Amino acid sequence: MRLIFIKILFICCLGLSLQGCGTLKELFSSDSSSSDEDEYADWNAEKFREQAKTAVDAGNYEKAIKLYEALESRYPFGEDSAQTQLDIAYAYFKNNDPDSASAAADRFIKMNPRNPAVDYAYYLKGLVNYNRGIGFIDRFLPTDTSQRDPGTARDALKNFEELIRRYPHSKYIPDARQRMIALKNNLAMHEVHIARYYMKRKAYVAAVNRASTVIEKYQRTTAVPYALQVLQEAYTKLEMIELAKDTKRVYDLNYPNGPPVPEHVNSTLSHKVWDFIGLEK
Repeated sequence: MRLIFIKILFICCLGLSLQGCGTLKELFSSDSSSSDEDEYADWNAEKFREQAKTAVDAGNYEKAIKLYEALESRYPFGEDSAQTQLDIAYAYFKNNDPDSASAAADRFIKMNPRNPAVDYAYYLKGLVNYNRGIGFIDRFLPTDTSQRDPGTARDALKNFEELIRRYPHSKYIPDARQRMIALKNNLAMHEVHIARYYMKRKAYVAAVNRASTVIEKYQRTTAVPYALQVLQEAYTKLEMIELAKDTKRVYDLNYPNGPPVPEHVNSTLSHKVWDFIGLEK
């Protein structure tokens, strides 16, 4: 019996030792990272940058990120190290990794506050949040983004506002302003959708508050006439006849031919189907 126990113990020890050998073999074998090191062994900074740019141009952003990170690791204090940080942020953005892109842009701003390209880092943060809400469906169907959670739109708006405040002469300002117009229109229409929702639930006071927010906060947006329509209807339901008449008078004076911009510009069958299904409402 004792002999059997010793044999079993020997077999167990042998198995553990073999497993340990296997682990050591894996540890010291040429894995993917070591093979990468061998591949880049004789690369200089210029070679890294050229290959990374080629990967970006080809749309292979994962490879570009890998190369830029290797470049930054090898040459952390190189002449173009700041540019490398920006390139990594852009590659993350194009690779649909908004959190990493935003973190990389913040890192660049923190480490290079006086760099001539710091305005681009702020602009890139705005782009990241501007595109956060664009998913798979949006790329194929003309959905109404104003019916979605406006959190990322507000973040993008703050990013662009900060860019304009800090760098009013930046070359990215014109594009940022155009995107801000779109963002404000979406945020305003989001308030209109909420006001309409309250109307359906007969929460007329809440509808008035939401519609009034559009008129007060988003005066020059395409949502104002729709907010006035909701406001007039809500006042009527609340039997506040004078306020309803005043609202109608303002509407007729400013929009005698109805809203100048249709709620769905170039409305298509896809829009109508999407609204009928009401997945975003």
